[in-house]
Order: sequence, then structure tokens, then C-alpha cells
Amino acid sequence: MFFNCFGETANEIWEQAYKSVTGACSIETRGGRTKEILHATMSINNPVQKWITCKYPPISIGYALAELIWILSGSDDARTINFWNPILPKYAGDYEKYPGAYGSRIMYRYGFNQLERVYHTLKSCPESRQVVVLIWDPKTDLPQNSGVPNNDDIPCNICSLIKVRDHKLEWMQIMRSNDLVLGLPYNLVQFTSIQEILASWLNIEVGTYNHVSDSLHIYEKNEPLLGIQQCDISNRDSLKIEKKDFKGVVDKIYSSMVDISHLECDENKLLGIAMQSTGYEAYDNILKVICTYAANKMHFVESRDKIIRECTNPIYQVMWLNWLKSKV
Repeated sequence: MFFNCFGETANEIWEQAYKSVTGACSIETRGGRTKEILHATMSINNPVQKWITCKYPPISIGYALAELIWILSGSDDARTINFWNPILPKYAGDYEKYPGAYGSRIMYRYGFNQLERVYHTLKSCPESRQVVVLIWDPKTDLPQNSGVPNNDDIPCNICSLIKVRDHKLEWMQIMRSNDLVLGLPYNLVQFTSIQEILASWLNIEVGTYNHVSDSLHIYEKNEPLLGIQQCDISNRDSLKIEKKDFKGVVDKIYSSMVDISHLECDENKLLGIAMQSTGYEAYDNILKVICTYAANKMHFVESRDKIIRECTNPIYQVMWLNWLKSKV
């Protein structure tokens, strides 16, 4: 039996999923007792409204945007992304390069860039039903015969099914497993963002985003900490970008992330990085939030507050302040 939820925004579907998963039956799993719904389907009518602001504790907007750029760059470097999420090795393992990194798999795993192929296919043949972006690799991702995982970073995302219908880009994301707290809010940001970007390359509108999780779950140890808060604010930024500019913009932001996380970065240098222009306001805002997180981590309080004030997307400002308050 399928569990279905749908709504205009990611907020709406997450709240529905939260109420259903927390009311589900409990099972014992490798990671502890878990409440789980099998075969969950979620549909967002307006994927530009991708931010889940109703969840408490709030998601880390700094990490979410840093991870998005990390994926878009095709990187698998652990040191860089761990700077924005220091507890990531606890869940994904202690690696120099994460074996399950989505961006690396999409852009390099099979010897070619799958997003490039998708673009050219749909540009030439928009009615195609054969466009699949593959993340799962059975050679490395299936468990051993004993059931033991091959490593600590097995991807939860399996594939993306992408179609153009009525001049809109429709997206279906298939997941084998999805943690309601630690995974789903970030996964929605990742793939709705790629959907937006690809639609802009094709000069068409964004259609619906559809998400299938074969196991949507929450660990019971996390449930007492989880709740719903009132925070209803719209995303004003569009990630539309000219295809010819995409790599340069993403590389500029990601190289700044590498500089921040790998090198000594004083306050003036960080401020300079944060105030760079990419040529796109939405991507400038992403860079500012990423740098705000870094300034906070480095205890540059005045610079932290200055950088986030320069961000022109109010939802990022609100989400940052909510996350910061939750850490006090």
C-alpha cells in the first residue's frame, strides 16, 4: 500500500509526513528502534518553495546550501563539506572522499556528466521517456552476502526520472530510504534545485517535484526532540541560470568553500569572499549564507551579522536566525 501526501510547498508535505511517521508502528533496525512508513510518495506542486521552515529543531540553512554547491560542483571531498557539518562523519563515515557523494556520482561515476546528457537529450527530444539519472551502483552499493554494508556511505538516492510535459520539467526522485529528520529536508533542497537549474537551461517552466521513499522513517531516540513550529515565509530566489554561466558560478562558490575550509581564513578575507559577486543575485545569497555559517564557526560575530544582513532573500535570514537560536 502506498502512503501519499501532496501540497503546494515542501512545508506542507513535510508536516503531513511528520504526523504520519510519528504515528506509525515501531520496528527494530540496525540503527535502533524506528517508526517507519513503507512506500511513501510525496508531491510538491511548486518546487521553488523547497524550504522546510516548520520543522523544529530547524534545519541548518548554512549546511543545506553548502551541500547543494558541493553536489553541483561534483565534489566528493570530505574535508570541505565536513566544515559545514562536523557531525557528518558520524553518519557517513570517516573518509577523505565520500564514496556515496551524489554530485560525484552524477557527473563522473560512469565516465560522463549525466546532467549534460539529460540536457542535450531533452533539448533534442523533449517527449523522451528514457531520461534517467542514476546514482545507485549495485557493484559497490549492494550489501555483502552476509548483509553487512560495503561502507558507511551508501547512497539513499537511487535515481531521478525526468520528463518534459506541457513545456514543464517534471521530476521523480526514487529513494530506498529516507530519514524524516536528517535526510528528507535536505534531499528536497538538493533535487528541486537541480530541477530548477535544468529547467532554466531548457528555457521551460518548473513542473511538479515527486519523491518516492521506500522507507520513510524516524529513529525513536530523535522523536522527543522533534516538533512543528510556525514559520511560514516564501522563498524569493530563483536558481535560473544560463547554462554557459553555470560551471563558472558554481566553481567560484565552491573554490571559496575550499579556501575557507582548507586554509587559514582571517576575518577580512572571509568578508571579502562573502561580498563577491557571481553575476546572479540568488547565487550571491547562497555564498553569503555559506560565509555566515563560517563566520559564526570562527567566532567572527560582527562579520557574521553583517554578512547575513546583506542577504536579500528573507527566508534565508529567518532560517539562519532560527537555526542560530536553536544552538543557544
